[in-house]
Order: sequence, then C-alpha cells, then structure tokens
Amino acid sequence: MRSAAPRPTRPARAVRRRSAWKLATGALVAGVLALSGSAPAHADTVRDLQYWLTDYGFTQAWTTSRGDGVKVAIIDTGVNGEVAELRGVVVGGTDVSGIGSPDGQTPIGEEDEHGTLVASLLAGRGTGEGNGVIGVAPDADLLTASVAFGLDTGSEKTNDEQIAEAVRWAVDNGADVINMSLTRNTPDWPESWDDAFLYAFENDVVVVAAAGNRGSGTTQVGAPATIPGVLAVAGVDKEQNASFDASSQGITIAVAAPSEKLVGVLPDGGHVVWDGTSGAAPLVSGLVALVRAEFPDLDAANVVNRVIRTADPKGEEVPGPLYGYGIIDPVAALTADVELVEQNPLGSLEEWIRVHRRADAPAPGDSDSVDEQEIVPIADPPPPRADSTQTLLPTPWTVAYITVPLSLAAGFGTLAALLGIGATRHIRRATRTDA
Repeated sequence: MRSAAPRPTRPARAVRRRSAWKLATGALVAGVLALSGSAPAHADTVRDLQYWLTDYGFTQAWTTSRGDGVKVAIIDTGVNGEVAELRGVVVGGTDVSGIGSPDGQTPIGEEDEHGTLVASLLAGRGTGEGNGVIGVAPDADLLTASVAFGLDTGSEKTNDEQIAEAVRWAVDNGADVINMSLTRNTPDWPESWDDAFLYAFENDVVVVAAAGNRGSGTTQVGAPATIPGVLAVAGVDKEQNASFDASSQGITIAVAAPSEKLVGVLPDGGHVVWDGTSGAAPLVSGLVALVRAEFPDLDAANVVNRVIRTADPKGEEVPGPLYGYGIIDPVAALTADVELVEQNPLGSLEEWIRVHRRADAPAPGDSDSVDEQEIVPIADPPPPRADSTQTLLPTPWTVAYITVPLSLAAGFGTLAALLGIGATRHIRRATRTDA
C-alpha cells in the first residue's frame, strides 16, 4: 500500500524567501567588492553571515584538520558542482531516480536547490580569500546521489528503494560519511533499508541524518534518524537553545548543531539564508569528516563516540530529547582524550533487526513489512514568531493545567448562575402568589 514518499528535509524559508534573500545578499556582496578595489581581501557579507565557523570553533579546528582525504556522500536532490564554491569538490555521482543526470549533479524535484545548499555548508570552498560560503570541512570531497523525493518518475522504483540503492552506491564508491538531510516522516522504515544501512555500518561508514523540523509538522523524529547507529542531528538557534521551529525532538537524538539563519549556495550560484535541521546535519557530517581525517585509524563507532562524548551537554542529563549528548564542540572532538569503545554507542541495527523483525514478518506475497512512505527533504518551518506571540499560543502544559481547568470552572460557574437566577424567579413568583 502506498501512502506517500520520503522527502528531503526542506530548508526552512529557503523557498519562500529565495528571491528576496538572493537579491539582497547579492547586492550587498557586490557593494563590498566594489568598495574594496585593490585593497587587501576581507570577509564579505556572505562570509560574515557564517557565525557558526567562529562561534563553534570550526576555524580553530581547521588548524588541526580540514577533512582532507575524506569522502562524504550527499543523498539528496542532486548537487550542482559547477557553482563557484563547489568547483572541484564533487568527485563522483549517480542518479537513482531515473530523471536526473548520470553524474547526480543535475538538481531535480520541487526543492531542487536542497542538495546544493547542503553541500555548500559541508564542503564549500568559498570564492576567494574571505569570500563566499566555506564549508565546515573545506578540504573534504563530495559524492552526490540524486533522489526523486515524492515525484512520479514513471518508474516502478519506489522512494524507499531509491534511498536503499543510493546508500549502497555511496558505500561502493568509497564514502566515509553519508549525509541524509531527509525524513520518512515515520519512525519506522522498510526492510530494504535494513540491508542497505547494515551494509554501510559493516563497511565502516558513519551515517548522519537530520531529525526534522517541528515547525513544519514533523512533530516526531522520523527514519533514518531513528535507525540504531545513525548519528541523528537536532537543531539549535544562534543562542544555542533548542530551536522551537527548526528542529524536532526525540529519544534518538545524538547531538545538536546550528539550524537557524544558515547561509548556503543555490544551484544558480545565488545565496539564501535558511533554517532547518537540513542544514544542521551537514555541519555534523563535516565535523565527522574532520575527525576521520585527523584520526584515520579510528573505526566508525569510535568516530561517532568521539563526536558525542565531546559535545556540550548544556547541563542537561544525557542523552536527552533536545540535544542528545549535547551541542557539538569541534575543537574538543579533535583534541580531547576519549576512551575507545567496541561498539557504536548509538545502538546496533543488527541487534534491533534480530529482536524486532521476528514480530514484523511480512504476510505471504508482501515484499515489505512497512508501507511505503513519502521520503521528503525536511520540510520548511514557518517564519519565526515574536516572543510575545509565542506566549499567547497554547502549549500542552497550558492546555492541561490552565485552559481546561478554567474552562471547566467557567462552565460550572455559568451553570450555577443560571440555577440561581431560576431559583430567584421562582421565589418571586411564589411570593406574588401568596400575596
């Protein structure tokens, strides 16, 4: 039974505000360049917007590692490797949808900019000294696998099958890390993913997935971010607090990273500012690339362990549903002493299959035990609300402890008042009769 298809975790506001941001940012950049003339190069407006590079210590981390020699596969809507920031970055690609180009570099689908935005945050090279978008792992190489999220391709290949094929292709083509800024919008996943993700884990690949965005309706973390062993990424705002709109929460969260006011590159070379865990995920994938480059002898389980054990828990009990083990700390991830582990601390997919699939055996004639879902890019959260507006909106707590009790009290009060009025009128009529 087909209900919907997986989709990329759509960048927040990137689509709705694309033209305005592209034009405004472009004009500002042009002004800076015109004024600078032959003066020494300095950071342009686009680079100035990349607050996470300094606020999170990525620029300091680059003195230790820049991701050289690490391949990161981006399973998404395709990556245009011809934009200035990504020239020479994409070293391989494929299309599993049947509607893209064989090299995976033709953006496809309604959210066709999604894959290029993700790629630029991860491994952008900038456009010159201090100019353009630079990724958090600027020396890493990229692989791209384009997927048709929810589109009718005229093929019998489902979205679920496309994802499984893309994961296997990434492993076979030397990926050390796989970035998946997409969600199935359900916590479960098809058995075809069991084999594909096991294949990745067995070949020492770290898989990073976005948690989704609560503001766009993804109220629970969906697969692949729920798969044991996957590094699931939640989002925080510029003040490093859990993002209200641009992140979902759940018990499978591993770490958190910036998900608001992110600047990325469009397939046409323009720039947008956007929100969402679609952008947080490549920041973590880039960090994983830095760690793999610095510690080439560490297996995937210990790379994951190093990233989560050095995260800042913000005083919270870990792992928690907001930040997982904490907010990423790139410098600590590359320099701290971290004890080695024998197994992935985020769980074992193989063990999960052994325990759970026995009860979920498909009925005779069924090819899978889970209905196909629409796989989507993580959907855009709405524009942020003002704090004063947020306080006026009902929350589960206010509904349970304020709205409902007050409503009941008001109801009983109204009933009592009506009974009192009726009794008073009855007494008055009785008095008149006696008189």
